[in-house]
Amino acid sequence: MQQQQISGTVKDQEGVPIPGVNVIVSGSSTGTMSNLDGEYSIYASVGDTLVYSYIGFKTFIVQVTETFSGDITLHAAVDALDEVIINAGYYNTTKRERTGNISRVTAEEIELQPVTSPLQALQGRMAGVEVIPNGNIPGSASTIRIRGTNSLREEGNFPLYIIDGVPINSIPVDSNSNLTFNGGIDPLNTLNLSNIESIEILKDADATAIYGSRGANGVVLITTKKGISARNNIQIRAYTGYSEVPNRVDLLGTEEYLNVRRRAFENDDVEPTVGNAYDLLVWDANRYTDWQDVFFGGTSEVTDVTLSSSGGNKQTTFRLSGGYHAQGSVFIGDYNYRKISAGAQISHKTLNDKLSLNLSLNYGIDKNDLVGYLNMTTYAFELPPNAPSIFNPDGTLNWEDWQESSWSNPYEGFFNKSNTEVKNLITNLSLDYEIFNGLNLKTNLGYTNYDGDELVKRPQRSYNPENWDNIENRSGHLQNNRNSWIFEPQLIFNSEFLKGELSILLGATFQERTTRQISLYGEGYVTESLIGNLNAAENIRSVSYFNSEYRYNAVFGRIGYQWDNKYLLNLTGRRDGSSRFGANNRFANFGAIGAAWIFSEEAFMKKLFPVISFWKFRGSYGTTGNDQIGDYGYLDAYEATPGPGGLYPTQLSNPNFSWETNKKFEIATELSIFKNRIDLGISWYRNRSSDQLVGYPLPAITGFNSVQANLPATVENRGLEIELSTLNIQSKKFNWTTSLNISFPRNELVSYPGLEESSYANTYRVGEPLNIALLYSYQGMDPTTGEYTFVDVNEDGRYDYEDRQYAWDRGRQFFGGITNQIEYKQFSFQFLVDFVKQEGTLGLFNTGFIGNQRADVLDNDTDYQNISQSTSSRTAYNNVLNSNFPIVDASFLRLKTASLTYKLPNTLIQEIGFTSANIFINGQNLYTFTDYKGLDPESPYLGTGFTQLRSVTGGIQLNF
Repeated sequence: MQQQQISGTVKDQEGVPIPGVNVIVSGSSTGTMSNLDGEYSIYASVGDTLVYSYIGFKTFIVQVTETFSGDITLHAAVDALDEVIINAGYYNTTKRERTGNISRVTAEEIELQPVTSPLQALQGRMAGVEVIPNGNIPGSASTIRIRGTNSLREEGNFPLYIIDGVPINSIPVDSNSNLTFNGGIDPLNTLNLSNIESIEILKDADATAIYGSRGANGVVLITTKKGISARNNIQIRAYTGYSEVPNRVDLLGTEEYLNVRRRAFENDDVEPTVGNAYDLLVWDANRYTDWQDVFFGGTSEVTDVTLSSSGGNKQTTFRLSGGYHAQGSVFIGDYNYRKISAGAQISHKTLNDKLSLNLSLNYGIDKNDLVGYLNMTTYAFELPPNAPSIFNPDGTLNWEDWQESSWSNPYEGFFNKSNTEVKNLITNLSLDYEIFNGLNLKTNLGYTNYDGDELVKRPQRSYNPENWDNIENRSGHLQNNRNSWIFEPQLIFNSEFLKGELSILLGATFQERTTRQISLYGEGYVTESLIGNLNAAENIRSVSYFNSEYRYNAVFGRIGYQWDNKYLLNLTGRRDGSSRFGANNRFANFGAIGAAWIFSEEAFMKKLFPVISFWKFRGSYGTTGNDQIGDYGYLDAYEATPGPGGLYPTQLSNPNFSWETNKKFEIATELSIFKNRIDLGISWYRNRSSDQLVGYPLPAITGFNSVQANLPATVENRGLEIELSTLNIQSKKFNWTTSLNISFPRNELVSYPGLEESSYANTYRVGEPLNIALLYSYQGMDPTTGEYTFVDVNEDGRYDYEDRQYAWDRGRQFFGGITNQIEYKQFSFQFLVDFVKQEGTLGLFNTGFIGNQRADVLDNDTDYQNISQSTSSRTAYNNVLNSNFPIVDASFLRLKTASLTYKLPNTLIQEIGFTSANIFINGQNLYTFTDYKGLDPESPYLGTGFTQLRSVTGGIQLNF
């Protein structure tokens, strides 16, 4: 039968157009989507069936007739909360029916952000989730903490990463380059943000207990995009732009700096000489350089291109995607970060709907050469403003003009080159077979392979020629491999029972992971061109090889029951086995209970409070474990000696240490009023982690510093989380929604028997957070010497760790974010403001010594010690940096993201041949409101570091 074009508008019951409605010809591959005005156009024949679907509304089905106009009205679902599908790991739930605490962000919120890792796109968007960058180099791993720090060990605090059902090792990868000082390499770098459908964070016991020991620190679930049952759709998205460091520290100019230096000599009654005053007597007194502009004042170009194709029919859907991301550097030199990614997803089900399969594959290649030389920022603040130039006219490093000073050329190592290449494969196959109605057998199989290859070249010309006799052309080589597989058979039963719905899940996990690392150094290359070719190296030294194997098995179960549409119960349990423990304690049991009461479903509530659309109380309690320690820690370990051969012991055996235990408790309420126009969620939690796995200190006579053991220390995290979303305006042409989240965390070392005798005596204090700094207590200036003084606690006439009794909490007092989404006709505007209440420190106030300082030290000279360069003044300054004196307010409010999108009119794009087209401009870290006088309040220690760049990008998205 001949097809005809059907055009119309999709509206809701109030006559407001609905954008993004899927319109599909049933049983075919033909489909389309409504535009921002709710308009759509599709080809169909008389007798065909059209299916209209959109989240929050009932699916509408209509048969095409000769008089069918195409205009459709969709009715809101009985409860739109049931339409939002949330990934809870081994099962799906909805916002209405969940008993656990799960936060979620979608593709629209993260895909246009010019960042390398999806974790960086989460900042400010989730309650209870802190994402803190560790450095300013693309590819470096951020620190993510879900409801605080649970373990005394750094490696014991990483959450579990799950990508399409496959667990990923979340510990950053080692590097011999600058990435080591910036947190290591992020294992999620190779993912394409445009290929991510959603990210869910599981936080409380009810949500995480089904993952057992792996979920002790929370779970990050990343779901990639899938194909849709519609006509083939091709999408191209591309953007380009630039990034720069958005701020500068106000430092002394040349004249101010030299005046301060002269005053120091006058105060000390010391004669300036070439040796102690080369900045006054040798260097050009009329030269001025803002070294911040030299070291990190460049502009980094950003380019991102993604191509995807998706489609299918009722039985089979597919999606193919590829991406390219490139980012330059704000540092001097030719440095770049590049990422190439590819993804594939296929879903199929048989005609009788008995068997279905889902196959997903994500592959990425990550190349990073942004790590050539070592010190990129420190000298930018400390170098005198009249210091000599870095380079000679011929481009070589200038060493001659620095010979008289105690400084070396700050760009020593500039010609070093580093290249880190990562190849990462993540693949998953899920099979689901319906044995009979309500009973399904499901199998999840996953495989990952991470290969990292790093080469650092250190040519002789990067260093002072005076030292060339002792410096050769050198190279550093590092190879990392992480390989894992997982097999998870599951049996799922769903049935109506009494007045409710019963869901039962039984499953098992078999997982194995191997880790290999090879590190070595080559030296003595005859020419620079041969550096890296180990066959040409005169010597190969410091060869090290590391290989470990980790096995994890478990059985798990879940029983979920919903009765009368208002009472919900969720029971989960898991028995874990880990190869990281000895035979005596290899297995452990974990579980949780979660319950919810949909209060608004009670008959009296509907009569007394009709404005309440939804009101739920929920709570959970349970235990999870933690086995994030090194492999084989329970065994005696030996290493080979150099030379003819032999073994020496490196680790003592302790087969009796066992799992850390994390007990989690939460109570919460969720409230919606005025037909879900205002949603409020409030959660209070308390997590206690005990049986801490740390090194138990041993006396030196044993020959070992420590032995792995469970210490009787307990760490508590508690806090309050508030989430609020409002539909401010909804009309035919204008819509405005707002979302707010705010978290008030508190971390505390509740108990630690014998802390004073342990190796952590100078690190922790009972009753204080783990993230403290033990400092001297500043007590003012010495009226005689004009130097800083501190409380001498034990009155022994000197300052040492026994005097460091001031415990400064370096954590955040509260943090959160506010998101606004505004739509007007063809325009869409979205922006996020994140905020943090915290303290930091400020340095650069050591006036008198060689080295620049902050300009405001001259305006507040009564707050600082006398301008001097005496030994006692230097000692006092070093001590004051380790006191509470430099602590200042480092709170900030930042315009984190802003995005403006314009959807081209259909009349224009149809002539070109596209189904839709958008142009957009996106800003990142546009402006920060803060009283902090350092460079970046997100790196608030001494004020000389930065983690965030200001980025502006623009691009286009085409669908056809």
